[in-house]
Amino acid sequence: MTAAIEQKMRAAGQHDEATEAFRRAYERLAAGESAVLASAELEPAADVPALKDLPEADGRALRGVAVLKLNGGLATTMGLRQPKSLVEVRQGQSFLDIIIGQVAALRERYDIGLPLLLMDSEATRQHTQKALAQRGIELPAFLQSMVPKLDAQTLEPASWLSQPGLEWCPPGHGDVYGALRRSGMLAKLIEQGCRYLMISNSDNLGATADPRIATYLEERRIPFLLEVVEGTKAERKGGHIARRRSDGRLVLRESAQVPAEDSHSFADFRHWRYFNTNNVWVSLHALDEMLAREGGVLELPLIANHKTLDPRDPGTPEVIQLESAMGAAIGSFPGARVLCVPRTRFAPVKTTDDLLVVRSDVYTLTDDWQLQPVARPPYVELDPRYYKLLDGFDARFPEGPPSLKEAERLVVTGDVTFEHGVVVRGSVEIEAPEPRRVAAGTTLEG
Repeated sequence: MTAAIEQKMRAAGQHDEATEAFRRAYERLAAGESAVLASAELEPAADVPALKDLPEADGRALRGVAVLKLNGGLATTMGLRQPKSLVEVRQGQSFLDIIIGQVAALRERYDIGLPLLLMDSEATRQHTQKALAQRGIELPAFLQSMVPKLDAQTLEPASWLSQPGLEWCPPGHGDVYGALRRSGMLAKLIEQGCRYLMISNSDNLGATADPRIATYLEERRIPFLLEVVEGTKAERKGGHIARRRSDGRLVLRESAQVPAEDSHSFADFRHWRYFNTNNVWVSLHALDEMLAREGGVLELPLIANHKTLDPRDPGTPEVIQLESAMGAAIGSFPGARVLCVPRTRFAPVKTTDDLLVVRSDVYTLTDDWQLQPVARPPYVELDPRYYKLLDGFDARFPEGPPSLKEAERLVVTGDVTFEHGVVVRGSVEIEAPEPRRVAAGTTLEG
């Protein structure tokens, strides 16, 4: 690693182990290492157990579990500069409000401690702390690291004097393992008697601690478990799980790891079948031992993302962001497993398309804060020119979303505003060359 990069990270206050992790990643990039996984090297995962087949378990199994939510993301894809976890989901409640309610309900139901903690980023920490203070709540939190963006031509640290903050990026959620150790949180959880940590994205409200999974981990002595779902033709999120032919290890293959000639194979959800939910369960003792052996650095498959320095300005210089995926750690733990879970545990909100479904009557928020589907979630595609940003989205649903519980598909092209009580049934496509309003109480049927 160039001295300039190391100096830049130390000057920014990054931990020595974070600097070492980036040094190793940089050297792997400079040496031409690639995380690309060709289909010929892999075979589909088989004989995957299902959550529905696990026996009922005593809720006391969660006494050795802690819950970690990844809270490093800003809602930039929706045009906001605030933590996505603070976006309103339902009935005036944000993702963070519902997460806190879910954990509180489990504590009360099973009479357990069930610690809840957050991994923030520099971009989300202050906003999140303020929101929690307003609610009179304190949650333990630690920071993920920040790493320099690299000039795509020279591999030197990118420089942008007018906005120095744009010179930095998070190293992907694979950083969570090292950040747990660097922050002292890993040691603290073990001291508190926690044996397993469940990690999931803050925008996936289906990911709650389940005593059946905790019992399964304990009984089988599983060091690492990744929840997966069966793929569908509408699959738009995450990578798939496969088994590496060379050593039989399970691996996670993300879209960024697919060679161009394999793009058709990657999209074959029937062949690869199992897709990543980013719901991870990890043995804290196994993680601690592995990190101690490796000097605090868990080397995961390297993902080199090519972007512009300012992601909102295609005219800015091209940079490389070195990242890793949390689920890729499945290839690092001998004895790692996958567990097929229902779609109710995988309802991430990445776009306003997803947000419309979660806000609609397809879901209900129960008394114990569970986000439960009452119908099969439909496919939704809204014209990004008008709906991509949250303010434009909200303006076009001024009295809330339409009823979607009888819908299979909703595609909107053009500028369409939905008034109160609109019902969508079946498959509906709307094309509006000019701005249009759907009158209150209208039923749209395809």
